[in-house]
Amino acid sequence: MNTTTIRFSRKDPANFFRTLNARVNDYFKEKNIKKTGNWKLHLKTIAMFAIFLTPYFLLLTLNMPGWAQLLLTIVMGVGMAGVGMNVMHDGNHGSYSSKKWVNKFMGSTIYILAGNVYNWQVQHNVLHHTYTNIHGHDEDMEAGRIMRFSKHSEWKRFHKYQHLYSVLLYGLLTFNWALTTDFKQTRNYLKRKLSYGEFPNPVKQWSIVVISKIIYVSIWIVIPMLILSIAWWKVLIGFFVMHYVAGVILSVVFQLAHMVKDAQMPLPDETGTMKNTWAIHQLYTTVNFATKNKIVNWYTGGLNHQVEHHIFPNISHVHYTKISKIVKETAREFDLPYHEYKTTRNAIFSHFSHLKEMGMKPALSA
Repeated sequence: MNTTTIRFSRKDPANFFRTLNARVNDYFKEKNIKKTGNWKLHLKTIAMFAIFLTPYFLLLTLNMPGWAQLLLTIVMGVGMAGVGMNVMHDGNHGSYSSKKWVNKFMGSTIYILAGNVYNWQVQHNVLHHTYTNIHGHDEDMEAGRIMRFSKHSEWKRFHKYQHLYSVLLYGLLTFNWALTTDFKQTRNYLKRKLSYGEFPNPVKQWSIVVISKIIYVSIWIVIPMLILSIAWWKVLIGFFVMHYVAGVILSVVFQLAHMVKDAQMPLPDETGTMKNTWAIHQLYTTVNFATKNKIVNWYTGGLNHQVEHHIFPNISHVHYTKISKIVKETAREFDLPYHEYKTTRNAIFSHFSHLKEMGMKPALSA
């Protein structure tokens, strides 16, 4: 990752963000409601955990045919992604509740998803939300050498097939969390002195990583092997299927917001300064999709309202549908972009078209 210091322009003569922020604040004052989660989020939390954990306990307590066991691991993957998008995400942004301990508790649900709070907050809250779509700074744009999301990345011959093999890799997202990602990120982030808030004690952070992994493997692999009267390799297959389903869902939802044709990937000038202010930068680099679809809104935890989320990450996703009208109208009033795809299908098509374009040899796609 690039270590160059990035600065955003402070020039906003029309006061876009000040105006938008005032209007959004007025909305909450007029409605007399908090910016954090409400009963809708609390009910959704119960539903997501039920989808995620009920199949686990059914597998441990009931005798059922192999096809039913496989089906339940798929449901667990759906629930796993749902908990991540709706509960863990709001918790680690501090928007789940007005109480700090509740946010910390809900954010810690990432441990049963195979992740780590410190690593996630640095990668997502710090690097992604601050340096959205800036090559060399936003780690969400990095996928080793096997994927090329930006024209600023080095091109390899095999990238011309990435629009075909990408989904196979997307499913490995949370599986990699469980095995290697957290160890690599902890090493890199501690070395770079990165943190979201207070810098953690290195010994404590490493201890949390190791102990949480041991507990995680015990819950999801060791206990099922001891209780279930099936071959050990079937347990591993179920574990992989759960993660693969969750990985595909999470990866695709994340990619539709930034790795699409309408999302820009600007670079700073020679002094390290971006052309736009931070808030306006989010409008150019972020895209919404299927915002009228109630099922998508409910299940993705508002991650289809990425424009609103990136500008107001401290506001719970349960409010995004309402404040999106304010954001859209204000952006248009200031002659700024507000990108959105009407359907998930259109967003997916744009994403894979983008992958295909980025997979072309630069000299041919210029």
